Amino acid sequence: MDHSHHEMKEMSHDKSKVHEGHHRGAMSHGSSVDYLKRFWIVTFLLVPLFLTNEMFMTAINLGPIPFSKWIGLGVATAIFSFSLVFFKHAWHEIKARSYGMMTLVSLAVGSGYIFSIVSTLLPAINAEFYLEIGTLIWVLLFGHYLEARSTSRAGDSLQEVAKLLPKKAHKLINNIEEEVDVAELVENDIVLVKPGEKVPSDGIIERGSARVDEALISGESKPINKQEGDTVVAGSICLDGSLTVRVTRVGEHSTVGQIQKLIFEAQKTKPRSQKIADKASSILTLIAGVTALLTILVWSVFLGHPFVFSLTLAITVLVIACPHALGLAIPTVTTITTSLAIKNGVFIKNLAKIETLKKADYVVFDKTGTLTHGQFGVTKIVSTDSLSENDILAVTGSLEKHSSHVIGVSIVEYAKTKGISLVEPTEFKNIAGKGVYGEVHKTAYIVGNKALMDDYKLSIESLSKVYKELSSAGSTVVFIADTKKVLGIVALSDEIKAESYIAIRALKKMNINVAMLTGDSSEVAQSVAHELDIEEFSAGVLPADKYEYVKKLQNDGHTVVMVGDGVNDAPSLT
Repeated sequence: MDHSHHEMKEMSHDKSKVHEGHHRGAMSHGSSVDYLKRFWIVTFLLVPLFLTNEMFMTAINLGPIPFSKWIGLGVATAIFSFSLVFFKHAWHEIKARSYGMMTLVSLAVGSGYIFSIVSTLLPAINAEFYLEIGTLIWVLLFGHYLEARSTSRAGDSLQEVAKLLPKKAHKLINNIEEEVDVAELVENDIVLVKPGEKVPSDGIIERGSARVDEALISGESKPINKQEGDTVVAGSICLDGSLTVRVTRVGEHSTVGQIQKLIFEAQKTKPRSQKIADKASSILTLIAGVTALLTILVWSVFLGHPFVFSLTLAITVLVIACPHALGLAIPTVTTITTSLAIKNGVFIKNLAKIETLKKADYVVFDKTGTLTHGQFGVTKIVSTDSLSENDILAVTGSLEKHSSHVIGVSIVEYAKTKGISLVEPTEFKNIAGKGVYGEVHKTAYIVGNKALMDDYKLSIESLSKVYKELSSAGSTVVFIADTKKVLGIVALSDEIKAESYIAIRALKKMNINVAMLTGDSSEVAQSVAHELDIEEFSAGVLPADKYEYVKKLQNDGHTVVMVGDGVNDAPSLT
């Protein structure tokens, strides 16, 4: 199979393999409910283990309990079964030749448990580690529960990408429409995309025209006019027309598939601090193993003590070397950090990034939906002497009431927020690709682009300067005119969020470099960058370009924070 759905499953499967070699990454993906259940069962089992422990019984002046050793063996075996998850991850570490904390834990737990069984069966040894092993497993399970709980709410990037695609597609077979699963589409299939629907796969338009919203894929805030011969991207939204599309790319070769691949590749990489931590874990495991062997050698060969006594000391070394406190302290600290962050409106998906955040010297922003609202809004109204700005808005809004065009809808919404009363137009007519015509209060008006003004042979000279300024700033300009002269203009653009000004100023005050990346046009990018006082920006960038941009900054020695909202930002965010 070579379909997007299949590819997503394969990548998710491969991704899980990547993480299994590193216990923190793998364990954090486990169910927090599962770890909590294991923790409470082990807590319950530790009670009889304490009561049958010789040191504990001596400390509270309790006499010997009949069959205490055998009770301890049975309870310890039950507890030991809950530690098998550690052995699973230790095995992945060993296969990857990356010996970390799970290798050391498994070595200590396994050797301690086996030695304790032998000690129970051979009373002459009398050196059980049941309580020590049980409490080690108990602490680590609780630590992993805290860690899993902190990350369980975070959605997976690959699953988020999958949400871009519709589940069904309208496939045309001999001009007969048939609903099929998107996963069943192959190259050269013909599909029908209706108004308001998502494009199911990359392809070329065979028939029809429509405005297509590609914001989630490219970051382009302005809907794009698409017609016969143009390409469309899977996940983009057909706004106001029907398209017949011939499928050209599916599965890993599609745009969505390539984004999935980039995320998968990014997830395999590790920050420098994590590599150092992994290396430290490997060194600790090696030192503990060598020290345990030297303990046996020194105490049995050089000091002449019995081998069993030397082995007892060696296992003690392994158990003590296990970072019990680390297994609980780090998840506890990160859980507290996460809780504080959530209270302040921040959800941390990857807790490992907390450590590197304070060293950040570069913040890279996406534009659409991040620095801006990600949707069209009226930004400026200019009128000639004959009509006021409110009159311009009232007439334009009234005419656009019957328009399904995204620009018309934005104007109507803006008029409503301003409390402007709109009337029902008469003689309404839609002029495809140019605007609308209609009568308001028995006066004929036209609302549309410059091409529509040219069709009616109306001069825009009185507003040409404003028109050029707004157009060069990336705004969409709509003219309003009667049949004799142009009366004014309404400019629309993707509005900058008020918080963006505050954020950029605060970052600059902290001497942090700020950059902006966007799939939008250079005019729009330049306008937003100038407004927010961002010197470094790039326009027309694709998801792969964003990924490479961040990667280059990291290779140059920068610690980078990436801020984005769309799935097109997912590779660079990862």
